[in-house]
Amino acid sequence: MLSLLFKLGRSKSSLEDSVLRIQQGDKILQNELIEKYKPFVAKSVSSVCKRFINEQDDEFSIGLIAFNEAIEKYSTDKGSSLLSFADLLIKRRVIDFIRKEARVKTIRLDSTQNEEEDYFTTIESRQSIDQYQLAIEQSNRKEEILRFHNRLTEFGLTFTEIVEQSPKHADARLNAMTIAKIIVENEALKTSLFEKKQLPVKRLEKIVDVSRKTIERNRKYIIAMTLILSEDYLYLKDYIKGVLGE
Repeated sequence: MLSLLFKLGRSKSSLEDSVLRIQQGDKILQNELIEKYKPFVAKSVSSVCKRFINEQDDEFSIGLIAFNEAIEKYSTDKGSSLLSFADLLIKRRVIDFIRKEARVKTIRLDSTQNEEEDYFTTIESRQSIDQYQLAIEQSNRKEEILRFHNRLTEFGLTFTEIVEQSPKHADARLNAMTIAKIIVENEALKTSLFEKKQLPVKRLEKIVDVSRKTIERNRKYIIAMTLILSEDYLYLKDYIKGVLGE
């Protein structure tokens, strides 16, 4: 949708092909892609700053660096398009920059009659940034859950099923997440799951110290956790890593 908005004339597949070539060392193409997507970067940065951003603004430079970072880190396994990934990364980096600048201004306050006024202005600015960041994160979470829901349908699952059939006990959830992690780290198991859209129960039974009955009972939950761990679900992945103690 973002590519259509800016009418940049590249299909998703050709854009991803370009990213792959860049990651393999094509610096010329990297510079061309960054130049071509400057309007996209400006749009993302402007949405955070709530004002028009041009190439002379420091925030634009931060956005451009973030876009380049997105190109270098992007993988088709993430489950989202490059532009969605880049948009999220740009907004995060710009918010971090604004927060850092607000802290620097607080430190540099002069001891003058206007010190109290400057102090409260800075506090209000920081609160505004915090509120905006919270709104951005809430929006991103909703978008992520929607993407996850759509991905689950490819495996014949629903978000409601995963919630209702998740293991009731903490140790059972931990076991299921551990199995999911094993699948993600085993390329053969992961490929089998993604291609057949079915959990490779027989092969898992030989690897994990869990009964076949337990694997079957938690099959849907294990598939969902594997998707989260192997694809670009930043918020959901943070939750799983917390449970796994990483």
